[in-house]
Amino acid sequence: MESIEDVSKDELIETIDSLKEENEKIVGELTEKLRALEGEQLKSNVSNRQLEGKIKELKGEINSFKKTPLVLATVTEVFDDTKIGIQGAVGHEFLVTCPGSIDRNLLEPGARVALNQNNLTVVNVFPPKKDKNVSAMEIDEKPETTYADIGGLDPQITEVKETVELPIKNPEIFKEIGIDPPKGILLYGPPGTGKTLLAKAVANETHATFIKIVASEFVNKYLGEGSRIVRDVFDLAKEKSPAIIFIDEIDAIGTKRVGSSEGADREVQRTLMQLLAELDGFESRGDVGIIGATNRPDILDEALLRPGRFDRTIEVPNPVKESREKILKIHTERMKISDDIDFDAISELTEGLSGADLKAVCTEAGMFAIRSERKQVIAKDFLDAIDKIMDNI
Repeated sequence: MESIEDVSKDELIETIDSLKEENEKIVGELTEKLRALEGEQLKSNVSNRQLEGKIKELKGEINSFKKTPLVLATVTEVFDDTKIGIQGAVGHEFLVTCPGSIDRNLLEPGARVALNQNNLTVVNVFPPKKDKNVSAMEIDEKPETTYADIGGLDPQITEVKETVELPIKNPEIFKEIGIDPPKGILLYGPPGTGKTLLAKAVANETHATFIKIVASEFVNKYLGEGSRIVRDVFDLAKEKSPAIIFIDEIDAIGTKRVGSSEGADREVQRTLMQLLAELDGFESRGDVGIIGATNRPDILDEALLRPGRFDRTIEVPNPVKESREKILKIHTERMKISDDIDFDAISELTEGLSGADLKAVCTEAGMFAIRSERKQVIAKDFLDAIDKIMDNI
């Protein structure tokens, strides 16, 4: 074995350099492992924080489940800054305390409040409840129908403008003259003559919300429900004003009252009484117009037609020849039709058809053209369509 004295200086330096390289390699590997462990630790910390947040959220849910449920009631009267009257679901009335943290502007009769079950203190305030039937009815914020879409009803359009559109767009005129504008109008005539189109067009012209409800939806098997729905409809109209309330088939609740003792008839009469009360108490000079429609004006109750309720009755009859020609041209405006089509002759053949029937004629004529694999509607298609619609009437 050779001693250190026997090792040359160059060999010693080479050995030392080799050891340094080996140490540097080991240090590099350990550094990489350390960085990997630090990265894993960082990921673990992030995961732990996420889990801690989830645990906190779940604990909050568990605590909410352990809380005493709140009682829902309706405000009946506001006495002062601290006391209000409320009515519970079963009809009992209470005088309860309202803390200073509750916004007094939200507390008004009809508002719903959440109460502490133990001491009936007001905890939160909610908007008045709206009936599900009211929420589900047809509400068109911006109707697209215009007067140009209605053919042959120029006199009716003029009357509707005077009765509904003018009080909404220019109520000052009536104030200057010193008269109250009509509260509502009744449109009557056969089905499909354009009563709903008239109501939508005036809503479009006044930029009003169009609220349509079929009167039969007011009738409910539960006592008092129909009256409540009537109130909710008028409240909704005021909330979304300017608005047009369109009550279709109003004869469903507006028939002449008789001395019937059946529960269903009595409920219909209660609903009618509520509608009359709403019309009587309704501010005529405002942002809400009321339009009723019926096919049977002869069976309506006289109280519904007296001045101050439905002030005007407007007949919307089946179109005459000139009107039928206008309606046909309106519905064929976007159709590809041949030049040989004589609308004057076609309108002669459609005697007795309503506006809706004429629209169906145009649609059927287009279907006949499609069936024949043509890209243009010809006169024969209209003749075939008229025969088909006439046979179904």
